[in-house]
Amino acid sequence: MAQQLTTGRLALTSPILIAIGFAACALYAATPQKTQSELRSLRERIEKITQQVSRDAVERDRVSADLRAAELSLSQARAETARIGREYAERTRRRNALWLDKTQQQRALDDGRAVLADQLRAAYLIGRQEPLKLLLEARDPLRGERIFAYYGYLGRARAEQIAQIGQHLQRLDELDAELAQQQSQLAQLKAAQQSQLQQLERARTERHRVLTSLESSARSHEQSLARLKAQQADLEQLLEDLNHSLKEVPLPDTASAFGRLRGQLHWPVAGHIRAQFGDARASGVKWDGLVVATERGEPVKAVSAGRVVYADWLPGLGLLAIIDHGEGYLSLYGHNEQLYKAVGEPVVAGDVIAAAGDTGGRPEPELYFEIRREGHPVDPRPWFRDRQPESRD
Repeated sequence: MAQQLTTGRLALTSPILIAIGFAACALYAATPQKTQSELRSLRERIEKITQQVSRDAVERDRVSADLRAAELSLSQARAETARIGREYAERTRRRNALWLDKTQQQRALDDGRAVLADQLRAAYLIGRQEPLKLLLEARDPLRGERIFAYYGYLGRARAEQIAQIGQHLQRLDELDAELAQQQSQLAQLKAAQQSQLQQLERARTERHRVLTSLESSARSHEQSLARLKAQQADLEQLLEDLNHSLKEVPLPDTASAFGRLRGQLHWPVAGHIRAQFGDARASGVKWDGLVVATERGEPVKAVSAGRVVYADWLPGLGLLAIIDHGEGYLSLYGHNEQLYKAVGEPVVAGDVIAAAGDTGGRPEPELYFEIRREGHPVDPRPWFRDRQPESRD
């Protein structure tokens, strides 16, 4: 009886268990779609924040807007110049490989022709009647059969040699066509490279003009201080808006507990410290992070895993990347020459996210690095494993 009750209870609950299982599967299947939807929503909100920051900068300071346009144009020109350079190098490598292949094919063709010439010379010396004479004079039928077999081998060998020569000739024709195509593409890339270098020079000239205008428009200490405070206000507003948006979107699985990494981080760039946290920038304004002098184009690496939540130009910081590490922690990387990661992309510690530069109107290449917790800047120095960044030398 107890067994029947147990069986009956299982029979009654089985449909419920099945329904729960289907519901769990459906929830599991919907989770990635939900995450993608949240990421799209996050990117849209950050795009609106970015546009608002740009509009505010234009309304408040026309020169800063001109600097943004000039530095973005310069960054794009540098990126395109580098891309063309890489493609040119790859095309050159391909052309050199084709030349080597052609040389080997030509050598094989020459060797094949020499072997065939020797075979034809031997056949000529034997003469057409020689096999028949050997057959008629042979007293041993097996010996005659072997002789004809040898002549058959020689004939097939000549045929194979002729076929190989034909293949080498066909391959040489193909290589000539490929080489001509590579040469044409290299010429086009060379022309594009020259054009891009001219564009790069125009972008440099425009940036220099804007920087000169920027300096002349802020000759007084009060004007410089006002611009500096306005730039800090832009950053604070940006971070506040980002923190509000980030609370709704979970971090990728690669993110770790950032708070437990104190004293374990690697420096984001090689160089030497030019300004430290808390140093005075101007009257009443201090550095909220570190300034590391470095080389132009030096790889800038994420200090820990997280997600890129900002990748655009900001007054005072130029091309800026911000990574959300969870637990209210953000890391900021400013003055970059190029940004390699887009908003929403996950990163792990050591990922190259940018190339160091001088955007934001800096006179020399450097990286501005900052750590924020719940919107408040914290001294980055105790977070690093080494006291100083790696030397560039």
